[in-house]
Amino acid sequence: MKKVLTIKLLLVLTLAVTAVGCKRSSSSNSSRATGWDINSKDGGFQYNTSFKGQEAGPGLVFVEGGTFTMGRVQDDVMHDWNNTPNQQHVQSFYMDETEVTNLMYLEYLDWIKRIYPPIEDNFKAIYDGVLPDTLVWRNRLGYNEVMTENYLRHPGYAEYPVVGVSWIQAVEFANWRSDRVNESNLEDAGYIQRDAKLNDVSADATFNTDTYINAPSQVYGGNTALTDPANTRRRVQTNAAGDQINVNATRETGIISPKYRLPTEAEWEYAALGLTSIRSYNVYRGRKKYPWDGQYTRSGKRKIRGDQMANFKQGKGDYGGIAGWSDDGADITNAVKSYEPNDFGLYDMAGNVAEWVADVYRPIVDDEFSDFNYYRGNVYTKNELNEDGTVRIVTPDEIKFDTLPNGKVVARNLPGEIHQVPVDENETYLRTNFDTSDNRNFRDGDKRSSRDYRDGFSEDEEGTDATHTSVMYNSPKHNVELDSAGQLIREYDRSDKRTSLINDEVRVYKGGSWKDREYWLDPAQRRYFPQNMATDYIGFRCAMSRVGSKSENKNKSKN
Repeated sequence: MKKVLTIKLLLVLTLAVTAVGCKRSSSSNSSRATGWDINSKDGGFQYNTSFKGQEAGPGLVFVEGGTFTMGRVQDDVMHDWNNTPNQQHVQSFYMDETEVTNLMYLEYLDWIKRIYPPIEDNFKAIYDGVLPDTLVWRNRLGYNEVMTENYLRHPGYAEYPVVGVSWIQAVEFANWRSDRVNESNLEDAGYIQRDAKLNDVSADATFNTDTYINAPSQVYGGNTALTDPANTRRRVQTNAAGDQINVNATRETGIISPKYRLPTEAEWEYAALGLTSIRSYNVYRGRKKYPWDGQYTRSGKRKIRGDQMANFKQGKGDYGGIAGWSDDGADITNAVKSYEPNDFGLYDMAGNVAEWVADVYRPIVDDEFSDFNYYRGNVYTKNELNEDGTVRIVTPDEIKFDTLPNGKVVARNLPGEIHQVPVDENETYLRTNFDTSDNRNFRDGDKRSSRDYRDGFSEDEEGTDATHTSVMYNSPKHNVELDSAGQLIREYDRSDKRTSLINDEVRVYKGGSWKDREYWLDPAQRRYFPQNMATDYIGFRCAMSRVGSKSENKNKSKN
């Protein structure tokens, strides 16, 4: 009898627990603001209430954010005084496991060539503008033609980091990658017809993430059949009135990933250091000179003791040791993943190639104004609207090209994208956090602080932001223009009064390379280079912001 009663009590308790669990699970689909149903089959507010967390995009690894000391931790033997230590905090983000390789970049070139055939006059400059500069390998007193002819495309270099890519080209690659990844995500989720990305694209019918979010009927050149649920694998949902709902993915679905981009300087340095190995509770015990533990470039681990941890120049005339006993296994660049990763699982954060980051270069990091997600280079834009309030989409006839100071022509926008215009007073009026579109030279100093303070400055001579920057740093002003016959005229600034190479078009690059000595392997070191130029020792990798929780471990202690 007692046994029967025990079983009955257990059944009652089980049912009670189940009922409570069901009530709790269903409460996520009930608004805590109004009590109305969310995701009701009858229509109304639709939202992904079962979102489990952001997944890492292709090629990315998770980097949990935190506070760290940004800047040098060793002697400033170069006397640059451009990386004074300062405390910064970065949010969690994702970063490419390796540098972008030749194989990855060739996939990009193949797509551009297929969609915008360079044999057509209107598209020739698009393809030419994304091609890496293979001539960067040439040396007046060196024979490097084998790299000039083979490094980018030969299978032997497929997994080597791409070089000869300017900062502008790196940004365009990241934008293209964002669209291709989101296009694939939407196809996998059944919002886009399968294989549309291969069979139904052309110059006037491409996918763009921003266009899909703001005007989904305009992607693929307005071919709505490719996004119609009747032609995809998604089950058509209707409300009580028989109208289709959830036809297109939105930000609320959680399917659309944040954009790939270049990492900021603070993010790159934080990720390169990989400080988790010296963390003790909520304190860093000591400091790190390199992405690995220790004060030397050789490994102290028993299994690989004595091996070099990075690819760099060993000494004068020594790029990799003697035959049969190579110090670092390479004389130029090396295949990615040839060396041990750091504590975040990132490869080649020191050596192989230096890497572009997003920031505009200035000699100081203005930590007095910002110590959170520090970044110099913000240029705020907004979608251009038609008279009827819809976004204006770029057509093949509206492609705009920029002629760079070195004469190279690059596309400023591509068909299928949304026209962008600078933010204006409608967005900045009575704001306290920003008041202009271009913030690259924000808090740059004043004219009287420059070396040329005697040269006729007046109190009311403000000029434009660009003028202010060029006067503040007095950098060269090269001129590129077209004559009446359409011929390109390039004038090199030969003035002997220039005092700086710094302007709003120079970008920071970080890390050492196969051409650099050990000093530059320190993640704190910073250098700069014009954003429109390329070298044989600068590559790049992409990053992606994390949305939601700081940590992937939701049960992490908060002490």
